[in-house]
Amino acid sequence: MERIAEFLFETMLLKRVHRTGYQFLGPGKESVAEHTFGVMCIAWTLARMEPEADEGRLLAMCLIHDLPEARMGDLNSVQKKYVTANEKKAVTHMTRGLPFGPDIHALLDEFNACETLESRLARDADQLAFLLDLKSLSDMGYAAPDKWSAHVKARLQTAAGIKLSESIAKTEWDSWWLKLFIDRDRKEK
Repeated sequence: MERIAEFLFETMLLKRVHRTGYQFLGPGKESVAEHTFGVMCIAWTLARMEPEADEGRLLAMCLIHDLPEARMGDLNSVQKKYVTANEKKAVTHMTRGLPFGPDIHALLDEFNACETLESRLARDADQLAFLLDLKSLSDMGYAAPDKWSAHVKARLQTAAGIKLSESIAKTEWDSWWLKLFIDRDRKEK
């Protein structure tokens, strides 16, 4: 049990590991753990849009897709031109002695191979989380996100992911709560 507790402490480090790509966007920041939560919510939604997907496997894949970053940090595209992370080594060391270590390896291998419906949906969820952040920043008046959206959309691989990205592009980031005030004002009149 001690080894499992150590693993859980290590996973909690992701709350303190910041995603580095935001350096190029100017505003905004998030931890890997915050990103993972968003990816999980999107994946859960995509599972409803693609009922043939194995929801449990999809969610598990999204939960662990950035787990190695607890050891490696988050490398952005520029850093990856100069630094090569050894994800396999990080995962091997991270999961050593865990009874479910092989499950983590298998899920990461599937995610990285991107050959199954679940892995394509997981990758789309990862990209859609970024698109949501970009759209939010754009709606708040920042220009940099508009430069990146087309590149991120081009990475989408599933019909559900593409359809959701189109809806994200047309929806203002604050429309959900603005409607609350409009509805309240209508009821008060």
